[in-house]
Amino acid sequence: MKIVILNGPNLNLLGVRERSIYGDQSFSNYLIQLQDQFPQVEFSYFQSNIEGELINQIHEVGFSADGIVFNAGAYTHTSLALADAIAAVKTPVVEVHISNVFKREAVRHHSFIAPVCCGSISGFGMESYRLAVLALLKMSEK
Repeated sequence: MKIVILNGPNLNLLGVRERSIYGDQSFSNYLIQLQDQFPQVEFSYFQSNIEGELINQIHEVGFSADGIVFNAGAYTHTSLALADAIAAVKTPVVEVHISNVFKREAVRHHSFIAPVCCGSISGFGMESYRLAVLALLKMSEK
């Protein structure tokens, strides 16, 4: 099974930025743990602070990957373009957030991408990614 993990803006600073919200682990270290936990999954990873690059990546993998785990960061709350890209592809997408967005500022309570994703997971720290992988694996069994 091929799963693509996409991270949006500022997630390249995981482990450094706002540790009280996002923790102290880098994503590259966490990805190693995911790969160890799911040896049957072929993971690929892409991070960008640029909306158009994320859209291009969704277009590139959205017809060949078995699943996408997507943390769109702040674009979650602003980007119709990302929502349109997700809606245009066949690959199922799980929206993830490290923090519980509903415990944060009101502007973060709305997701433009949630309606076009197969599910959303937030508030479990980096564990949100593992839960998304589990969801995609379960969906592939059907």
